[in-house]
Amino acid sequence: MTRSDVTAKEAVRRQYGAVGDAYVRSVGHATGPDLARMVEVARPSPTDRLLDLATGGGHVARVFAPHVASVVASDLTPEILAHARRAFAAWGLTNVATAVADAERLPFAGGAFDIVTCRIAPHHFPRPGRFVAEAWRVLRPGGRLVVVDSTVPDGEAGAFFNRVEKRRDPSHVRSLTVGEWQELLRGAGFRVDVVESFAKRHDFADWTARSRTGEEDREALARMLVAAPEAVRRLFAVTVDPEEPGRVLGFTDTKTLFLACRADAEGDEGWRRECPS
Repeated sequence: MTRSDVTAKEAVRRQYGAVGDAYVRSVGHATGPDLARMVEVARPSPTDRLLDLATGGGHVARVFAPHVASVVASDLTPEILAHARRAFAAWGLTNVATAVADAERLPFAGGAFDIVTCRIAPHHFPRPGRFVAEAWRVLRPGGRLVVVDSTVPDGEAGAFFNRVEKRRDPSHVRSLTVGEWQELLRGAGFRVDVVESFAKRHDFADWTARSRTGEEDREALARMLVAAPEAVRRLFAVTVDPEEPGRVLGFTDTKTLFLACRADAEGDEGWRRECPS
């Protein structure tokens, strides 16, 4: 790893080691139609072994656990993983284990899993291509990777969104475009079967509180959103308090779901089931 990679991962550990169980309790992370859609497109079976990367509050592991044989919920940050482990016990999930793991250097054998999931996390990865390659490695032939993450438009609007996210959360690295994601997935050998984008609304106060954004940065973020070009404000549906124009109420960004299949040639050793299509 380069020094910048190490620095980025240390920033993630600092940021998420300090947030307590905020991501277990976060309504925005615990709910949303994308959770059910992840299960739907993955088509899990009762014999499947699932790896959830950057599990955070454990919500992807929670919704998949009833449908598979076993789940490994992994995260780079031991402190947040401890909160997720307590949540799994409270939810009565007996087939979920936890593991501290770097999504770009996974400590698992090749072909160990049938499904790999990762939701609202890859924008923190210094080298998302390494994450995609590692997911391919630990999946069996015919295995499925399901990713949901923030995606941005090309050009200045996307760059603006990344600047805003970086100001809110220093561990943010970069949200990619849909095209960049497709290129990474196909470049690693995946077949991309599903690409679905959807809007997600954010309450500004909750969005900044969850990441423990300080007052100075919170005010700077509000100024950035209010002062953005009109086209950018429309794109992200920025709303302000009509009685207090400098007070941002919320905005909308885009999340995209990808289903990618390790579609090795049928007949390869280890092939057990064709990728869903």
